[in-house]
Amino acid sequence: MRKLIPLLIGLCAAAISADAKSLVSYVNPFLGTAPITNVVDIGFTPPWRVWAGLTFPGASVPNAMVQLSPITKFGSGAGYEYENPKIYAFAHSNKGHWNLCHIPILPVSGEVNPDDFGSTFSHEHESAHPGYYQVLLERYGINAELTSSLRCGYHRYTYPAGESKKLIVNLAVSNERVRRWRFEQDGDYAFKGYQVANEKACFYAVSNYKIKAVETLHGTNHELTVVSFEDGQGPLEIKLGLSYVSPENAKENLEKELGGKTFDQVRQAASQEWEQLLSKIQVKGGTERQKRLFYSCLYRSFLWPALRSDVNGEFTDENGEVSHADFQYYTLPSLWDDYRNKLVLLGMMSPKVTEDVIKSLINRGEKTGFIPTFFHGDHAAPFIAGSYLRGIKGFDVRHAYELLLHNATVESRSRPYLTEYMAKGYISTPEVENPNVETKAKAGVTKTLEYAYDDYAVALLAKAMNDTTNYAMLMARTHNFTNLFDPSTGLMRGRLENGDWVKPFNPQYPYYEYMYREANAWQSSFFAPQDTEGLIRLYPSKAAFEKQLDRLFSIPWNPNYIAMNINSFIGQYCQGNQPDHGFPYLYYFVGKPEKTQKILDEIMERFYGMGGGDNTLCGMDDAGEMSSWYVFNAIGFYPYSPADEDFIVTVPIFDQVKMKLSNGKTLTIQKQNQGVKLTDITYAGHKLDGFFIPYHELLLGKKLVVKTVKD
Repeated sequence: MRKLIPLLIGLCAAAISADAKSLVSYVNPFLGTAPITNVVDIGFTPPWRVWAGLTFPGASVPNAMVQLSPITKFGSGAGYEYENPKIYAFAHSNKGHWNLCHIPILPVSGEVNPDDFGSTFSHEHESAHPGYYQVLLERYGINAELTSSLRCGYHRYTYPAGESKKLIVNLAVSNERVRRWRFEQDGDYAFKGYQVANEKACFYAVSNYKIKAVETLHGTNHELTVVSFEDGQGPLEIKLGLSYVSPENAKENLEKELGGKTFDQVRQAASQEWEQLLSKIQVKGGTERQKRLFYSCLYRSFLWPALRSDVNGEFTDENGEVSHADFQYYTLPSLWDDYRNKLVLLGMMSPKVTEDVIKSLINRGEKTGFIPTFFHGDHAAPFIAGSYLRGIKGFDVRHAYELLLHNATVESRSRPYLTEYMAKGYISTPEVENPNVETKAKAGVTKTLEYAYDDYAVALLAKAMNDTTNYAMLMARTHNFTNLFDPSTGLMRGRLENGDWVKPFNPQYPYYEYMYREANAWQSSFFAPQDTEGLIRLYPSKAAFEKQLDRLFSIPWNPNYIAMNINSFIGQYCQGNQPDHGFPYLYYFVGKPEKTQKILDEIMERFYGMGGGDNTLCGMDDAGEMSSWYVFNAIGFYPYSPADEDFIVTVPIFDQVKMKLSNGKTLTIQKQNQGVKLTDITYAGHKLDGFFIPYHELLLGKKLVVKTVKD
């Protein structure tokens, strides 16, 4: 009997191990690749493919240089649209903003037609997991498999027996306009080159088969390179190193990261890296669908910003010069989109990456005098201030503050119309007769509101630096949002240069950048996270403010108002775009958190994992912002004001969440009962005074208990 005990223990352990589901198995990399088609969800009948996700299903590791993914349509958001029937290439970089898709290659066989070489494929013979992608190219019978490391892509192509092995290297195209490119063979087994579009993307590739020939084919619109390989048994394998400095650096990246590793070893390492990251948040309870959405969104939150430093520390800086630093250089974050939540999540789970992203921003500021913005607003300020206040301090904070103060006081590309903003306390709207959705102007209302919040973020750093003079100046400017509040409508409204209100005024009509940026008045009027109490005081009473919020979430969307990236509504509220993503929490400030929770639950249930295959997001993921929104609300707290360290506590969808913190401690979030109405919140056994908890308290790694009752 004693001899059987170890055997039984071993069998039980094996059974437990077999039953334990890996977290990467919950991830659906196709989430966000399919469009919304339900008119009820969209809010109008679209005349084109609705923006939904704009994500890619290919192989990558967290915050990597390489995102190796299939291309079904160049010029689309991420190059891959789920409904498209053909694959034209596998490209080595991606984001989802109609850019990148560098170094496209495609395995082929037989005669190559330079105007027609794409292959049909079926989703039944396609699969994707974190760090791995596979598809059968039906035209050629080739099973394509992709995996990757930080700076390298690894291709494995299994050809039908007896078929010639060829590779198209299509350097004339990307998701950007290609200005020039170069391809050259390097010995019997390697080739190298570069592709210049918005950046210069360099590569060095090694094959396991000897190169037989390289030819250039001229098509109707451009030429492409075809590499033919010697015959042989077994798959064709291509290891490709990427660099934004030189082909030589790409070769070094390849040698250091892949070396003699096999495809399966690289794939396993990528999967393990994702498992390690995802396992920082463990959940219990909830449905299988909710778990799939949660870990899929968590995965999507860590694909950007992308690494740009090579293994030797070199990178191409803001001035186009080769530089070297003692930190990893990263791309500019999508600051207008992801300062709201995604960069907060990045700081909590990957503080070293966040530190280096901030150092990269400072490096850019040193070259130009201004820390750059992305798209709109000056939101490096809340990103850097919030990261510092949440404990990320491994960067020169005083230097960062000086650069951000320069941003806030000297007009530049980072803050256009700043001179007018400082003089008037708002940015005016030009008088335009019959403006439409596409009308180009200052987006003066949105800029004014956002600059006021950015001023608040810089003020927080001024306070930390004991700069009392500039702290007072900046804090005075944080109230500038009040200058555009129209009491007659209870909404933020554009002012002309002479101070008059813009007329006529239709608060439901959306603009791309006339008075508002990608929004209408309803989607813009409640943005003052630095002074929400001050926003409420603009109304006759809290009850009046609550009534206005009720109207925000109940006035039906006019189906005749069509804007490409504004869809998926609850009343006038738009989950399909970022500007009003913080508005559901405003009910907390009038003592009605249960109203907030009903909206949050509807959003998570209705607008994520839409469609028959659960592959649709209601709007553009924007480098992880849409995904991070789900992650935070699923676990029960959200960065209402990302420049501050405080989080607003909500009701998690899971019964228990364990989050491994950067200091090694574990935060536990426990939900009691299944209601949506918060009765009280306790942390470490003590009842919270209100609904906010500072991050330094969460870092203690205690238990946060959210008690609810049914409403």
